[in-house]
Amino acid sequence: MNTPWKPAEQPDKFSFDAASEAEIAKVLVKYPEARKASAVMPMLYIAQRQMGRETGSAWVPVAAMDEIARRLDMAPIRVYEVASFYTMFNTRPIGRYHLQVCTTTSCWLRGSDDVVHACKKAAGVGGFGETSEDGLFTLTQVECLGACANAPILQVDDDFYEDMDGPRTEALIAALRAGERPPAGPTVNRCGSAPEGGRKTLLVTPEAASENQ
Repeated sequence: MNTPWKPAEQPDKFSFDAASEAEIAKVLVKYPEARKASAVMPMLYIAQRQMGRETGSAWVPVAAMDEIARRLDMAPIRVYEVASFYTMFNTRPIGRYHLQVCTTTSCWLRGSDDVVHACKKAAGVGGFGETSEDGLFTLTQVECLGACANAPILQVDDDFYEDMDGPRTEALIAALRAGERPPAGPTVNRCGSAPEGGRKTLLVTPEAASENQ
């Protein structure tokens, strides 16, 4: 019987490719040999990214967890525990684009319900945890993404799209469907988390102030 996090479509084996091995080498030097099990989370990320490159679906199969356990001298169950606890690790196949909508207080107050509705409509997804029939989009509900000043947030794979609303969400998904990847960050006229339209304070630079004295 399959556990909820272990789908039937598991590959029989997994091995890290050259690009992943280069990343792993950089990760392992950060930890003493006796503490290399601490690298389990970055190793899971590396495996997930490799699956994304190879299959178009960024997830971590059990075979990859077993390989990580072998490389880090850990019991496999310890890797399973980490992968199944943290929501940033996908333990089942997902769509080509992972739409992660924050619905926590700040985003909800700023209109995350509109973002959710637009995702369902534009991506053709019935609800959270589902993947569109064309395999392009998986929709996930997530907790606070830590960018409350720019709420509501739609995270696509590893990118934050900020200040979203219904129409901007639909436009983003249309671009993704066309194979385009719009620049991440604010989708309104602001720089970072500065006010929309530009700065409202500290408008005079120290150089200009000294010139006027």
